[in-house]
Amino acid sequence: MESIPSFLPLLAVLAGYLIGSLSFAVIVSRAMGLSDPRTFGSKNPGATNVLRSGSKAAAILTLLLDAAKGWLPVVLVKWYGQAYGLGDGTMAMVGLAAFLGHVFPVYFKFAGGKGVATALGVLLGLSGWLGLVTALIWLLMAVVFRYSSLASITAAVLAPVVYVLGDGGLWIMSKSVALGVAVMSLFLLYRHAGNINRLIKGTESRLGKKAGTEPVAHIPAHGHTKHGHRHPPRTDQKPHTPGDHS
Repeated sequence: MESIPSFLPLLAVLAGYLIGSLSFAVIVSRAMGLSDPRTFGSKNPGATNVLRSGSKAAAILTLLLDAAKGWLPVVLVKWYGQAYGLGDGTMAMVGLAAFLGHVFPVYFKFAGGKGVATALGVLLGLSGWLGLVTALIWLLMAVVFRYSSLASITAAVLAPVVYVLGDGGLWIMSKSVALGVAVMSLFLLYRHAGNINRLIKGTESRLGKKAGTEPVAHIPAHGHTKHGHRHPPRTDQKPHTPGDHS
């Protein structure tokens, strides 16, 4: 019986990962009779791509559930773990596992979303104030610069800083939690590498602005060939879709 408590942290981390692996973009879309978000747009299973299906309700529900699956495992350890010897280290690992479950979901061939909503849920679980401040950073950057990706990147970079600076005031800092938040932030930056590249090139799409269509390079202007014959209009062009941030 003495070996059971020592095995509980591993079980808690595994449970966190399995909960995080629930891809609600896919689950909600199937439940509401929508197309699989992995088959259109950016093919990213996140709330932003679900919104492209035309259902705001599905997108909002996906966002809330993706955040909830990061929050729930963390608060369960926080509220009930101490009685079973589960401390801050386990809480941090469980939160990180839930986040990684979203990014690399075992139920969906390890192809997941970018994890912004789930990361926010983890931060809210660790500390409501930490999650609130990080969300406000995201909102401020989004309003001022109109780039969702830039807002997510900035919030990811500053989340560990906010946690360290808040020590002794809004919370008592745990080195384990600080490390977990830092690792999660690094993964968020990694998942936004494409967005960072587009921001540098100045080609990233702004919030509220629809992307244009890609030009068809192999069809001459005005739809004519060099022999004067007119091509039929193209019907298979698809709008250019920038990377999502959820």
